[in-house]
Amino acid sequence: MSMRMPLKLLAAASLTLVSSMTMAFEPQGKVECIAPADPGGGWDFTCRSVGNVLEELDLVPGSVQTVNMPGAGGGVAYAHTVSKRAGDDQLLVAASTATTTRLAQGQFPGMNAEQVNWLGALGADYGIIAVAKDSKYDDLNELMDALKKDPRSVKFAGGSAKGGWDHLKVLIAAQSAGVDNLPRIPYLSYNNGGEAMTQVVGGQVDAFTGDISEAQGFMESGDLRVLAVLAEERLPGKLSDIPTAKEQGIDAIGANWRGFYMPADVSEEAKQYWVNAIDTVYKSEEWKSVMKQNGLMPFHPESAKFEQYVKTQISDIQKLSKDIGLIK
Repeated sequence: MSMRMPLKLLAAASLTLVSSMTMAFEPQGKVECIAPADPGGGWDFTCRSVGNVLEELDLVPGSVQTVNMPGAGGGVAYAHTVSKRAGDDQLLVAASTATTTRLAQGQFPGMNAEQVNWLGALGADYGIIAVAKDSKYDDLNELMDALKKDPRSVKFAGGSAKGGWDHLKVLIAAQSAGVDNLPRIPYLSYNNGGEAMTQVVGGQVDAFTGDISEAQGFMESGDLRVLAVLAEERLPGKLSDIPTAKEQGIDAIGANWRGFYMPADVSEEAKQYWVNAIDTVYKSEEWKSVMKQNGLMPFHPESAKFEQYVKTQISDIQKLSKDIGLIK
C-alpha cells in the first residue's frame, strides 16, 4: 500500500501535466497580421512595427507576415475576419479608434463589436492637422478662420473613409473653433495616410488630417508642416515644437489608440496567449523605443477592461457623430 500511493499520485500528476500541455497554446508556422489599408498608413505601421518586436522577443515561431487589405475604412478586413477566418488563432488584425468609429456609425453593415475578440492596445497616436511647407496657412487659427468665412474653402485629405476618424478630427476642431455648416467642409478619402499626404504635399489638397506616426517621414523631409497636434499637451522629445490645438484656443483632442483584434471562435488559451504577447511587447524596451521614435503616447488598458473600453468608445463616438450631424 505504501508503494502504490506514490505511484498513483505520480500517475495523476503525469495526467495533469499532459492535460496542461495539451491545453497550452503557442503559435505554429505562419502568423498573419492584416493591415486594413494600403502600405504607408497607421494600420500598416501597427502590423509591421509590432510584428518586428514579436519576432525580436521570440513570441512567434518565425516571421509575422503583414497582409494589406484596404477598403471601406477597415470594413473589408473586418468582414473578412468575421465571415472567413473564424477560429483562426494565427491571425491578428490591426485596429484603432478608426475601427470603433466605423462600428459606431454603422459603416460595417450587419456587423458589430461582438463578432471579434478585442486583444489590447499598445499606445495612442495623436491626431494632427497639417499643410504643405509652402501653404498660406501659418497656424490653425488662420485655417479655421478661412473655414468660418467659407466652409468649402479648405479641402482636407485623410486615410480614413468619409465620416471616419480622420474626417471626424477635422470636424471636432472646426466645431470647437465655431465653424458653421460642418458637413460642407470638403473631405477627400484615400486608402491610407501616406497617399493623402502625397496629395497635400503635391498641392492637390489644402490640408492633411491624420496621426502623428503617419507623418514622420514627410515632417522630417520638411515637406509637411504640422499646424497643431490634437493632444492635451505638447508631445515629448523631437515633437515638442509642435503646438497643440488647445494652446491656440481650439479645444480639440483626437487620440487614436493602436492595437489588435482577432477572429471569434478561437480557444480561450489562444486568445490569452495573444493578450499576454501584447502585454509583453508593450512592456519591452524594444517597443518603448518604437513609441519614442514615432510619437506614440502611453495607452494600455488592462486586458480584462479593454473590451469594455472598446464598447464604451463606440457608444461615445456614436453620440458625437449624431451631435455633429454625420449620422441621424
